[in-house]
Amino acid sequence: MPTRLPLDRLLVPVRRIGAHITARTLARYRSALLFLPLAPSRSDWNALPYGAQLRALHEQRMRKAGDTYQLRVGPRAQTLLVVACLAGEASTFERLQTARKLACSALDGDPQSLLIWQQGCAAPPVEAGFNALIAALEAAAFRLATFKSKPKPRTPLARIDLAHREKLPGLEVTLASAAGNNLARWLTALPPSVLDARLYRRLLRQFAQQLRVSFKFYGETQLKRLGAGAFLAVARGNGLRDAGIACLSYRPRGAAAPAVSLVGKGICFDTGGTNLKAHKSMLEMHTDMEGSAVALGSLYALHALRSPLAVDCWLAITENRIGPLAYKPQDVVRAANGTTIQVIHTDAEGRMVLADALSLAAAKKPCAIIDYATLTGACVYALTERYSGAFTNRPEMRARIESAGSESGERVWCFPMDVDYDSDLESSIADVMQCAVEGKGDHILAARFLNRFVPNDIAWLHLDLAAGTRHGGLAHIATEITGFGVRYTLELLRGGWPSTSKGSA
Repeated sequence: MPTRLPLDRLLVPVRRIGAHITARTLARYRSALLFLPLAPSRSDWNALPYGAQLRALHEQRMRKAGDTYQLRVGPRAQTLLVVACLAGEASTFERLQTARKLACSALDGDPQSLLIWQQGCAAPPVEAGFNALIAALEAAAFRLATFKSKPKPRTPLARIDLAHREKLPGLEVTLASAAGNNLARWLTALPPSVLDARLYRRLLRQFAQQLRVSFKFYGETQLKRLGAGAFLAVARGNGLRDAGIACLSYRPRGAAAPAVSLVGKGICFDTGGTNLKAHKSMLEMHTDMEGSAVALGSLYALHALRSPLAVDCWLAITENRIGPLAYKPQDVVRAANGTTIQVIHTDAEGRMVLADALSLAAAKKPCAIIDYATLTGACVYALTERYSGAFTNRPEMRARIESAGSESGERVWCFPMDVDYDSDLESSIADVMQCAVEGKGDHILAARFLNRFVPNDIAWLHLDLAAGTRHGGLAHIATEITGFGVRYTLELLRGGWPSTSKGSA
């Protein structure tokens, strides 16, 4: 059973080598990936090893940008060569999607080392294509935890060699986001018999020690003193008293107060509580902590980039279980900011634990808060699992919020946050109802509920992770658990959201 974080194997090392590739160079690799233009010049063919053979296949099989073919070359045909025609006008999502197919082909047969190079392509598409391909290779080469008694033997990829004359622009960000995504997927995939609140706390302490960031865990006793009744209501049904809210703090030199706080929903298993889920709805609920994993993966990536931003990461970690002490519909509880909540449905537990986590994060007065949660089925119904939902108290930033999704390849769509939605959450006995009795627009109402726990002077973005899991994967990620959000967060913060004097990522 895994009891340690895989921080030492989140990435395959990427090494830059000379751009000129010969047949002798190629023979050192079991797999290689080559980018070519749709119509290479004669000099391009002359510069390539096995140029005549490649030209014949290229003219036969390449009809449009994005087409690929593969062949075996070298002594005893030991090198699998995958050739792709770059699409110059493709979106980031399309590049990542294509890169996943190339990566899967190149990694077939478990090569120990792999070569990437290009011939005759324009610089901007090549740089974007190389970064997409490296992201896809890092995702495909990383292995999630397995519990098979006789796992299939495999040779891990030990090195990616990039044939490029100069340092590849954007590579550091690509690698940092890949590492953060791999960490998020690894945590999310762990079964609930392994990743309970107690082990999660231990892993977070390891994380803090290895990265030399500060760590504090607010257990149930401390949360009672802080008045965090919304979180504690959800935790009441647990058999063990190990739930709590963790805070990890990264501080670059000279920084004190957080510039941004990342807040994640960490429900290690969700039965639905007293309003018990049906079998199919409950089956994958060990992944209901993915929001916390994405927040942690984003912190890891920002740390790897030595971001000038001071970052707090707040993770609300508990289970939502049934039992004689479990909270129930019509309970009234008080959150840490003093708001009283009328409970309507115990399976709307995510917004309850986030309410107190947001309140604690806001008390530190960051410039901005981003929260991540696999929160509502309504968001999946609205967008499918291809996009995630975005909600903000800064509507003037909608274009930037959505463009960060397009540029990162992790696409988001902003939903309305008009004040009149609050009328659907009016309570006759408390300050607010937890949710409406009817499920329509629940993703919007959940965001309006959470909005009460973030002061207006703090820029706030809520991400409802509809794309957190998707059958068949998404973009460059082949696993059903996508880890959606790490690439997005880096793009958003590096683009200066929100504008702040405390630095940018």
